[in-house]
Amino acid sequence: MADLSDLRTRALAALDAASNLESLNEWRLAYLGRQGEVSLALREVGTLPATERAAYGSAANALRTDLEAQLTERQAELEAEAMETLEAGSIDVSLPGRRGLVGRLHPITQTQRDMLGVLTQMGFQVTEGPEVELDYYNFEALRLGKDHPARDSHDTFWLDNRKDGERFMLLRTHTSPNQIRFMENHEPPIRVSVPGRVYRYEATDATHEWMFHQVELLAVDEGISMKQMKGTLTQFARALFGQERQVRFRCDFFPYVEPGAEIAIDCGICNGKGCRSCGGEGWLEIGGAGMVHPDVLRGVGYDPDRYTGFAAGFGIERVAMLRHGIEDLRNFYANDLRFLRQF
Repeated sequence: MADLSDLRTRALAALDAASNLESLNEWRLAYLGRQGEVSLALREVGTLPATERAAYGSAANALRTDLEAQLTERQAELEAEAMETLEAGSIDVSLPGRRGLVGRLHPITQTQRDMLGVLTQMGFQVTEGPEVELDYYNFEALRLGKDHPARDSHDTFWLDNRKDGERFMLLRTHTSPNQIRFMENHEPPIRVSVPGRVYRYEATDATHEWMFHQVELLAVDEGISMKQMKGTLTQFARALFGQERQVRFRCDFFPYVEPGAEIAIDCGICNGKGCRSCGGEGWLEIGGAGMVHPDVLRGVGYDPDRYTGFAAGFGIERVAMLRHGIEDLRNFYANDLRFLRQF
């Protein structure tokens, strides 16, 4: 009986200390729940001598009834206090509810759609290809033979499929393989753009990722010249970055084009004068391009004496970084909603 009296004293003290409905529910579980102290006390009846069971059981049930009544009274008090707080104006219950968050496109997806939209308006159709690619399409058909040093710069993810002891399947390192696949199954004239994910085994930093996105374009027809390539890519760059942008082509090397060129736009921050954003050069590189090499055309069954063409490739993350002034590529894939909600 002394234990029940002590339990009642502790329970009422804890009940008075409950300051909100949440703590009140915790009190209920602690004392009146299935594993609460009062329930455990009632289970002790069976361990007592027969002469004491009736009196102890009656007292324990009376304690439970009393505490339940005290709980109901305390709950009413706390609910009244909560309503007074609402009526005092700290919370205006007449306000409309908060709107749920609305999903939106990822900034890389937005940029890719913008790039493909421009190319579609210029007459390029969109095609896609496999991300798990054959060595032939990823390298050999693009004049990157097994011993070509340019293979090293691609840092390839090879799969462990082997033929004659050599691995021949990989995660594609660029979207150019689908240009070969498309040309094998279509006759000129060709105007095609190829978007997609590509993979390279390299360290991640502010400007590099092991997985990123590219958009490439290819045009093949009779009489296509480098002048047409420059005009097409200049219009493409200005559609993305603004009609006032200046576009520069500078000699560069890619095994599957000849001649090759680096494409750059003047820095929109310093207007080409040189600043921190452009490394003091006044220009920002956005991609590479060139006239399709005759060997590539010959490899897909085209007559290079009759047909010419140009190809170009752009990193979607690179374009997004330049358009929005983002300095760290990793922000796109950190899943930080504070960053993503800005787009």
